[in-house]
Amino acid sequence: MSQIDKASRRQKIKDRSRAAVAGTAVKPRLCIYRSLSQIYAQLIDDSGSTTILAVSSMSKENNELKGAGVEVCRTVGRQLGEKAMAKGITTVVFDRNGFRYHGRVKALADGAREAGLIF
Repeated sequence: MSQIDKASRRQKIKDRSRAAVAGTAVKPRLCIYRSLSQIYAQLIDDSGSTTILAVSSMSKENNELKGAGVEVCRTVGRQLGEKAMAKGITTVVFDRNGFRYHGRVKALADGAREAGLIF
């Protein structure tokens, strides 16, 4: 499978899921992006087109974390959950952004659940 095929496949999945998934100020969308070396997660209010908060493996608080393995992703998920709970957000809508739900994506979701987020 060529790189163009993979990108177009992910874009189609992303468009389909985005049609059904939308975040609000009360229940924001937890959107993730996974690159080869990093992982990024943000809570988005689609009704106001604003990002409520964002956490990544490149954040200053994550300087000691190396790579983008499953444990790093679980830590990023926990940090996102803790920050969301501090802002009073308890429920979110999960948007996997076209990525398969396994490995690092699943680890981030599990970390957020461990911190208390419900989705």
